Amino acid sequence: MDWRTFFRWLLAAFFLAAGANHFRAPEFYLLMMPPWLPWHEALVQISGLAEMLGAVGVMVPATRRLAGWGLIVLLVAIFPANLHMALSGVQPAGLHAPTWVLWARLPLQAVFIAWAWWAALVPESEDPLD
Repeated sequence: MDWRTFFRWLLAAFFLAAGANHFRAPEFYLLMMPPWLPWHEALVQISGLAEMLGAVGVMVPATRRLAGWGLIVLLVAIFPANLHMALSGVQPAGLHAPTWVLWARLPLQAVFIAWAWWAALVPESEDPLD
């Protein structure tokens, strides 16, 4: 297995687990929701399902590009929730992360976007890491 395939599997595992967690522990995600967004419960479920579909999609060559774009759009769409968490300091019960961790999550979104782009959108023949 080459590095790209390994990191594609890792990306899929991460999003599959994160998506499933939206259904296992929705209260964590509900607390992150900015108050100005409507339909908090539905948005948590939709984003969880989108993460799981994206995870599966990046592993299937026929759907890889669409899934990659879908994950990138999703990461941009959930940024306001991460920003709200950092600005308000709201954290689910049992999570006592220092404030700097909440802020460090924000640039991490760019890392995940780059990861999804490389894993799903860059053609194998143009891989800069090859």
